[in-house]
Amino acid sequence: MGSTIVKLKTFWLWLISKLFPRYTLRVSYNNTWGDQDDQEFIVKKFHKTQDKYLKFITHEGDLVEIRGADGLNYRIEQL
Repeated sequence: MGSTIVKLKTFWLWLISKLFPRYTLRVSYNNTWGDQDDQEFIVKKFHKTQDKYLKFITHEGDLVEIRGADGLNYRIEQL
């Protein structure tokens, strides 16, 4: 019975991740990754992604808009 519950829980997590994907967004305001201006978010949904503008909803449900006058460097990875 214990292995059945583990298999069911594993299937449930797999199904949820396919139906409602989450993304890791890393934003840097300059060309150097790993310095103090970098930010990281867990994103539920992207509204707009452009070179100088990002608009998205975080995993917690917050609406975030990020602007960069000289452009943004960002990386998006699916979890």
